[in-house]
Amino acid sequence: MQPSAAPDLADLAHTQARSAHWLATATATAAVVALAGLLQPGPAGASASPAAAPRPAPAPEAAGAAYPLDCAGGPHKVAERVTGDLDGDGNPETVAVVHCEAGSGTPPSGIYVLTRGKRTGDPARVVATLVAPGQHKNVTELAVRDGAVRATLLGYSSLDVPRCCPDEKEQVSWRWRGGAFVRAGEADARGA
Repeated sequence: MQPSAAPDLADLAHTQARSAHWLATATATAAVVALAGLLQPGPAGASASPAAAPRPAPAPEAAGAAYPLDCAGGPHKVAERVTGDLDGDGNPETVAVVHCEAGSGTPPSGIYVLTRGKRTGDPARVVATLVAPGQHKNVTELAVRDGAVRATLLGYSSLDVPRCCPDEKEQVSWRWRGGAFVRAGEADARGA
């Protein structure tokens, strides 16, 4: 018989299964499966999206702000507050109606626009006065709609009108334009 030209299978190293061989094969297979799991595409119809947009900052707190209001040493009161994005930057501003506390009567109100403090933890700061208390107006309605501040102001046609009974009513609004709040309004003077 003629000797075979093929090598004896027992002489080939890779044909003899050893523990190290099986361990290396199992480790490599596990690594491939794990990597394939990480590189899987998302569910059908999903597409890669850019990083989520940052959330807007919360609206400034009205209570801690320093208002340009002279209460002759007495306290002031935040009577009403509303929030909304007034300047289109994606972060809300706060609009506050503030007046001096009085034992009786109806003290005039101021309407102030607040923004967040310059640093985290700083109190809100007044960036605009829409109605100053010196204008002797009272605010009965306040809202932010479509980026505009809307209010109903009550006032007096003269100093002879008792302070209990305003005789003028005005619907006004302010909108941020060109770096300032621009007022629009319609007076409704009611005779006594």
